Amino acid sequence: MHEINEFLKGPIGTVVYSIIGILIMFLFIVLAEKFTSFSIKKEIIEDENVALGVMFGCLFIAIAIIIAASIV
Repeated sequence: MHEINEFLKGPIGTVVYSIIGILIMFLFIVLAEKFTSFSIKKEIIEDENVALGVMFGCLFIAIAIIIAASIV
């Protein structure tokens, strides 16, 4: 039984931390949409604002690096 617990510890931890990371990223999207004076979705999709898309892509990468560093 001890061997099974040790075997499952890695995958379960990975799933838990992945879910936490996804929730933090989703929270970031919600907060960014709330605190900006314009619709981010409209600007990126309808108006095809490439600069805003690149900026948010970079922000997602930065937040992902911070989340990964806090997990390790």
